[in-house]
Amino acid sequence: MRLSRSLCSIVGEAIAGTGSHASLESLFLSAGALGPPPDGPHTSKWKEWLYRTGQDESVDGLAVLGGVLEEFMDLPPREQREEALWRETRTRIDAALEENGLRYFRFGRVIPQGEGTEEEATRAVLNSQSVPARPAQVEELLETIVKGLRRAMHPLTHRRRGLEALAFSNEYDVQDLLHAMLRPWISDIRPEEFTPSYAGVSTRMDFLLPRHGLVIETKIIRDRAHARRVGDELIIDVEHYRRHPECRRLWCVVYDPHHLITNSESLRDLEGTRSIGGEEVTVRVFVL
Repeated sequence: MRLSRSLCSIVGEAIAGTGSHASLESLFLSAGALGPPPDGPHTSKWKEWLYRTGQDESVDGLAVLGGVLEEFMDLPPREQREEALWRETRTRIDAALEENGLRYFRFGRVIPQGEGTEEEATRAVLNSQSVPARPAQVEELLETIVKGLRRAMHPLTHRRRGLEALAFSNEYDVQDLLHAMLRPWISDIRPEEFTPSYAGVSTRMDFLLPRHGLVIETKIIRDRAHARRVGDELIIDVEHYRRHPECRRLWCVVYDPHHLITNSESLRDLEGTRSIGGEEVTVRVFVL
């Protein structure tokens, strides 16, 4: 089903004020929007990207729309003074969906009207979707898992009534979720293995995947001071991991739940291959 320009415009306007360009790009890509993102300001970028994706017959436009809307629709704002505006905007989105013959259901499900109960409609949507192909390379798998971490957290932080919600408030929480998502796919995962000494200090890596020569390092931004120095931390990490004989690739996953990093592109300056004295490592940085 193709997405109308009017619907994309209303959704784009609602999403524009919820985060930085980098955080919203991550949201759209994890939802399945066609990359690369278009150029432009907040006022036009998101509606154009959603509309472009929604016109492509190879993409499940409703799944992308649901993924983009999920966090906004399901999570009321932290500040009570912002709740009235949020409810008003949410009502506008519901009305636009209804005009297009659609309905939004919790956890990012956008379903055509008139397909029976919510349960029946959900089943029909799932049955109509093709089963995703098994990733051909470990990089494809890891990129899908890493970019989908925020969406994976959502049903755990918003559980059914009466059940205790899980929190992702420190690096160990994020690491445990990532570890759980990796285990069905990768048999040899070694958490907290020590690196060779650098400047007289040895450190523990979060995850080593020795068969693939790959290390995953996770960080969660705690406050504005940490947001300013996380780049320096990653530089030191690169030097530590570069010396490990089984680390040929380093993936740095930075989780910034409160959007405290003001320039995430500066962290991506660390990406690329670094080689000193015959020791080489290829670095990738993901800011969620």
